[in-house]
Amino acid sequence: MTTLVRGAQTREGKGVGSSALRPDGTLKVTGEFAYSSDLWLDGMVWATTVRSPHAAARIRSIDTSNALALTGVHAVLTHEDVPGAKTFGMKIADQPVLAIDEVRYQGEPVALVAADDPETARRAADLVLIDYEPLDPVTDSERALDPDTRCLHEGSNLVRHVKIRHGDMEQARARAEVVVVGDYEVGMQDPAFLGPESGLAVPAPDGGVELYVSSQWLHKDLEQLAPCLALPPDKVRLTMAGVGGAFGGREDLSVHVHACMLALRLGRPVKMMYNRYESFFGHVHRHPAKMRFEHGATRDGRLVYVKARLILDGGAYTSTSPVVIANAAYFVAGAYEVQHAEIDGYAVYSNNPPCGAMRGFGAVQSAYGCESNMDKLARELGMDPLELRMKNAMTTGTVLPTGQPVDGPAPVRELLEALRARPLPTTEHTGDPRTLPGGVGNTTRGEGIRRGVGYAVGVKAIGYSGGVDDISTARVTLSITAGEPVVSIHTAAAECGQGITTVQSQIATTELGVTRVVVLPADTQVGDAGSASASRMTWMSSGAVQGACRRIANDVLHRAARVTGRDAAALALRDNAIVDSATGAVVSSLAEVVGADTVEHVYEYHHRRTEAIDPERGQGNAHIAFAFCAHRAVVDVDVELGLVRVVELAVAQDVGKAMNPLAVEGQIEGGSAQGLGLALMEEIQVDERGRVRNPSFTDYLIPTILDVPPMPISLFEFPHPDSPYGLNGVGEPPTLSSTPAILNALRDATGLALPRCPVRPDDIASMSVSVH
Repeated sequence: MTTLVRGAQTREGKGVGSSALRPDGTLKVTGEFAYSSDLWLDGMVWATTVRSPHAAARIRSIDTSNALALTGVHAVLTHEDVPGAKTFGMKIADQPVLAIDEVRYQGEPVALVAADDPETARRAADLVLIDYEPLDPVTDSERALDPDTRCLHEGSNLVRHVKIRHGDMEQARARAEVVVVGDYEVGMQDPAFLGPESGLAVPAPDGGVELYVSSQWLHKDLEQLAPCLALPPDKVRLTMAGVGGAFGGREDLSVHVHACMLALRLGRPVKMMYNRYESFFGHVHRHPAKMRFEHGATRDGRLVYVKARLILDGGAYTSTSPVVIANAAYFVAGAYEVQHAEIDGYAVYSNNPPCGAMRGFGAVQSAYGCESNMDKLARELGMDPLELRMKNAMTTGTVLPTGQPVDGPAPVRELLEALRARPLPTTEHTGDPRTLPGGVGNTTRGEGIRRGVGYAVGVKAIGYSGGVDDISTARVTLSITAGEPVVSIHTAAAECGQGITTVQSQIATTELGVTRVVVLPADTQVGDAGSASASRMTWMSSGAVQGACRRIANDVLHRAARVTGRDAAALALRDNAIVDSATGAVVSSLAEVVGADTVEHVYEYHHRRTEAIDPERGQGNAHIAFAFCAHRAVVDVDVELGLVRVVELAVAQDVGKAMNPLAVEGQIEGGSAQGLGLALMEEIQVDERGRVRNPSFTDYLIPTILDVPPMPISLFEFPHPDSPYGLNGVGEPPTLSSTPAILNALRDATGLALPRCPVRPDDIASMSVSVH
């Protein structure tokens, strides 16, 4: 159930603000949609990867002779066969295409095999003999910072230290009447997308290569890929293949270089597709975190200061760790007004699996720590946790710990009030086991069940921060086909399931009044659209498509003015026609005005300028906008068995403008479900040797339809002054507040501290439970 609390009501039709149907929706539901793993070409060969069984080892030798002797094998490549740059990376090119003399995590690629079929390729991979000298792995993030610990890379194991100093901490400590300190941990979460990494590389007649791949950012892929292939960028062409989910896990390269290397070596198409086991090693994960939070407040509950220390484990290579730790540090204070702050954020290298972008991008970890400690502060003060949050709620004009004032909407109090006003679900249990902890397993019969209620708020920046000149480019064309106006939109925007293809079509309908819109496949033959991440894609690509459409509209209306003898300012485009903007009367058909011509414009959209933070005190206007979400979780806990059922997960979120309300609802539900997974079940378990213990959907658990509770949603529309249509980012904020809301509800039900997520049954059942 979704309630639009503020703003224009959803209207029927296909334009902005309507719940227009997705063009790929029916195909996906019926199983007819072509994902990247469905790609096929006659004459193609299959490739697989030889991966290290060790988390830390030196490579003494590699013998490929037995693999090459197997019938049906076409090539076996090692690092010596990489034609160009030996390393790549999102921020720093430190990740080897194929391991050279050392492996730094379990599953690191060491060799490639191409064969007639997948089974032969796998058998050949098993025949590649690699002599390893195992090393003692560095797997503890605290120990990684010790100067005496072995360094994985030259210099130290510190990726980045983000230091933020705001206000006067000495004065703040003197004013604080109540101080609470809490230590919190967040486990390593996997993106767990259903579509495994896959791609098809096809050698081109000009000596280049074409790659069809599922990705979040084609142009960044190209930037890393071309140097490794020793090819100019114009000879490496990437086209977006069907993406089966992403959540940050497709920002880094996976099959890209390997498939292209083999295609260029063999002169024939090469298909590469990970199985589920390999997928767990083939993409980055959410950074596990160790955090200490300290809040100081007056006796009446007014926050005075926050102090925090965060350590994020980035794993073996850099990926996006430098900006993930920055984002985590920026939002340590949460959605609250705090005048004094001392924040230290560290990202470190280890021999654990590489970590990088994942939905929420560091703010998930800091939101968990902040919101958990806020509930601890409320208990110490004897205050209602909701009242404590409302008393300190951020507003427009609040100055962040980074010194930046929030100049857009900041409706934190409104979101919390909406949750408070929503009736709580009934406490009655039916005879249906699905209404009890343990679910259909019928594990409990209702004994020892306690109910808890918890709240949390999340805040996150939208788009790239810190002085990045972010762009998105769109090419829009208007022509007449068979007497009917048709708009074609070409961008490199990655459709990862979030609905950007639909939104682009809606914008063209709104701006040009044309009902037939074609969104062309995303590729690198058009300008950069940036990444489908940071909750930025709808904002940035909407700005680009809107800008191109408005240029076309201007051209067409001036042409219509010449044809009709009317003033262009008095005309508008609507329903495939030129109309009088005052009366709506049709003046001319669009087909008559455009004729046989094609009207085309390219528009490059930039958001407003930001600046990098000062490295000494972490001060600066680093962000373009902020998004807010709040959750109220209601849980039932069987305290004897440690079983949990989330009864309801109510959401209130400001979306600026619901471009497609149904799609917005889906984003909020999906983000909340991922937060539920992090709260109760999802964790990559890594042992002390750096080995992953659960690389499968049998052992890595994600919420199913039986785990996801009702999610009543209150949508707020506070238009952002700087964005197209007033919209705001939607996809990431629900992941921020859902996890801590559930944990706070568990604490309310059990009286336990529960400092770590995900919470396991023995965290509850093995503890002596206090009633309060």
